[in-house]
Amino acid sequence: MNTKTVLIVHAHPDPASLTAQLAGAARTALRSQGHEVLQSDLYALGWKAVYDAHDFPDRLDPARLSFVEESGHAFRTGTQPDDIRAEQAKLLAADAVVFQFPLWWFGMPAIMKGWIERVFAFGLAYGYQGAGNRYRYGEGGLAGKRAMLSVTVGGPASDYAARGINGQLDELLFPITHGTLFFPGMEVLPTHAVYDTGRIDAAGVERAKAGLAARMRGLFDDAPIPYRTQNGGDYPDRHLLADDVAPGVTGVRAHLRTA
Repeated sequence: MNTKTVLIVHAHPDPASLTAQLAGAARTALRSQGHEVLQSDLYALGWKAVYDAHDFPDRLDPARLSFVEESGHAFRTGTQPDDIRAEQAKLLAADAVVFQFPLWWFGMPAIMKGWIERVFAFGLAYGYQGAGNRYRYGEGGLAGKRAMLSVTVGGPASDYAARGINGQLDELLFPITHGTLFFPGMEVLPTHAVYDTGRIDAAGVERAKAGLAARMRGLFDDAPIPYRTQNGGDYPDRHLLADDVAPGVTGVRAHLRTA
């Protein structure tokens, strides 16, 4: 068996929540396959969600806080706070990362967003190799790793369908799947969603856990979302799609190779 390392990052303040139960189901399923599982239970860690000057104890410029410059300096010199360095070690060790969270106000909980802001440092997740935006969207410091969102949604699936009132879930999560995960080079799998959790019963919880366990069996085999890479020729100037690529298609769909 080809053993891999998987990091599960999850966020819910209730340790008995469906989010916590799903994280446990994923962990059990992965370990049953022989994989090593790392975990970041952000509320249990008491994770500091706010990205601020305290993250840069050795400032390049005490007079003006430039997050890009200070992030790069702290990452490069090993002067980041211990909690950031510990999470980066898990991230770098992982072959895949599973983000388990409830959909709150059409996005992830603030504590998880804060994990990304603080852990995805300049020189690691962006500004790779000091080359600005040369290596992004398919390339970068996290290339070779896989990622998957596993989301619990309070409302019914119909609200998040292609014509649903809340908007299509894949489009709502595009800033995360494409902008946060594919940007530094990760292969992003289709999102796993459990809907109608506001009315879920015990049997529904067990079905949800079994469904996520099944997804874990394909974590390293399932095809990722076919996002277009920046340097694959579709974006000649690294900014805009070429006129002959997906002509007439705009928005999120234009950035899929299936468009």
